[in-house]
Amino acid sequence: MLLRALRRATTTTAAASAAASSTLTKPPHFHLSTSRLFSANTTKANLTKAKKSKSKSDGKDRAEELQVTDTEFFVKQDEELRRRQLAEDENNPALDVGPNGRPLFTSTSSISLLSKKDACSYMKFSVEELNKVLPEGLPMGMVKEFEESSRSALLIRQSFLDLRDNFRRAVDPSLLVGSKGSKVRKQIVLDGPVSCGKSIALALLVHWAREEGWLVLYVPSGQEWTHGGFFYKNPQTGLWDTPVQAANILQDFSKYNESLLKKLKCNTLDPIPLGEGAGVGWPKGIDKMQISEDSTLYDLVQAGINNSHAAVGVLVRLRKELSDVKDIPVLIAIDQYNSWFTFSEYEEPVTVRSCRPVHARELATVNAFRSMLHENDMMVGAFSHSTAVGKLRQELPDVPTDARINFPRYNLDEAASVCHYYLRQRLVSHEAFSEENWKKIYYLSNGNGTEMRYLVPFMR
Repeated sequence: MLLRALRRATTTTAAASAAASSTLTKPPHFHLSTSRLFSANTTKANLTKAKKSKSKSDGKDRAEELQVTDTEFFVKQDEELRRRQLAEDENNPALDVGPNGRPLFTSTSSISLLSKKDACSYMKFSVEELNKVLPEGLPMGMVKEFEESSRSALLIRQSFLDLRDNFRRAVDPSLLVGSKGSKVRKQIVLDGPVSCGKSIALALLVHWAREEGWLVLYVPSGQEWTHGGFFYKNPQTGLWDTPVQAANILQDFSKYNESLLKKLKCNTLDPIPLGEGAGVGWPKGIDKMQISEDSTLYDLVQAGINNSHAAVGVLVRLRKELSDVKDIPVLIAIDQYNSWFTFSEYEEPVTVRSCRPVHARELATVNAFRSMLHENDMMVGAFSHSTAVGKLRQELPDVPTDARINFPRYNLDEAASVCHYYLRQRLVSHEAFSEENWKKIYYLSNGNGTEMRYLVPFMR
């Protein structure tokens, strides 16, 4: 009996041991616990790395921020030092030396008196005077040149002198006697590559014409006629009225020309149709504005400025009145003229889910001023490639076939004067400046004025 009990206990112990062994060696339990351990360790490691990485990233960003701040500080310090040195240089006329020892600045005091001998030299201007003669606004290229060179001076180019003399001969036919110049054009479109100086040449032409006593309508941004503000379709004309732009145009036109406009009588006395005002709807009880017999062009312009319903109608009538002025020369100068040959910012709803883009020619203001087919009117438009209009075809509607001329970039002689001027303005050191270096910049930029100004400080 004792032997049987001992055997039973041994069998039970062996079975329990085998069961325990089997339980410890089951693969699922082993792998599950290992997986959990691995996952926990990995997560902890990732969190640690992320914290370290974030700490490093924050430190790097902070270092870069401090570096940028330090760089801006030193650049500002250098610019202030440069300006102080330029102020001291003003007392030393020996520094005003251009290529081959020629004077860097012209002594001629007026644009009207400039001649061929002044080409490739710089003319000093007063910003206050420019703002007075061009209250509509200065071209961005001119403003950038003044800011970065720290002087309000512009290069006198032969291409500009040819443009000025063309309109001078158009007004005074006696100058054509014995002249071997090109054909006189009363309508000109200035085309050419980006940053070749079209806008600056146009602004200088307006400056000259106003010095001569001309009546000039100057539009420094033709694209503003096709963007922004309210727009309404006029059922009477089928065109789109933009009263906000019309009032602004009339306001700009009267700023410099007020004294001349007060001397000119209105030639057309027909009533001016009224349209929808800016945010005020149609006029009530009246649809036309009467013009009295003793009205001047100044009175007409003021009526359009003060009456939103009449702004567009007055501007359209003004275009006709300018063609009828015979007492003084009249010039219409439009910058960004190419923006009038593409679509405007406005859209006309067609269905609930679609709109039709409105072309610039469908705007009443653009439609009145875009055409250059008035034989006796003097008009010049400049293309601007900064408006992203794109390349237009050679023959444009409402423009004479021979009106489009190519305005060139800097030639080698002009580039020499430009680089010597930037040397004078301390954009480059005398040690780094050489004929070889400035020629490299000229050929690298292909005569692009903006790129040359940017590259000159990199001479080494």
